[in-house]
Amino acid sequence: MVEIVNIIGALLTAGFGLFGFVAPRYTASALDLETTTSTMGLSEMRASVGGLFVVAGLAALWLHTPLAYAMIGFAFAGAALGRAVSLVLDKPPVGKVLIFGGIELALALWFLAANLGTS
Repeated sequence: MVEIVNIIGALLTAGFGLFGFVAPRYTASALDLETTTSTMGLSEMRASVGGLFVVAGLAALWLHTPLAYAMIGFAFAGAALGRAVSLVLDKPPVGKVLIFGGIELALALWFLAANLGTS
């Protein structure tokens, strides 16, 4: 069962990343981000929201080890932590932060609990 959920989670990770990678304007809009006079924001979407998660998900599938899946958990834990800090300091829309942060936290908890301490 753990193996199946790991695979589904890694595919979701890569799938979420594909939005940022191939559709950065859509992703920016969904996250309430606006592009300004520079296209650097689109580059950031493709890199940190897109490519990073596409490759992390695919690498975990390729390596197929508990530690590889746990590393995805650490990445999602960092994202959830960033959202929690932002909620306090930046006052973003609470609903979106809770939805996106909740997904990130759930994935982090799964990947870490299911894969740390296993061989």
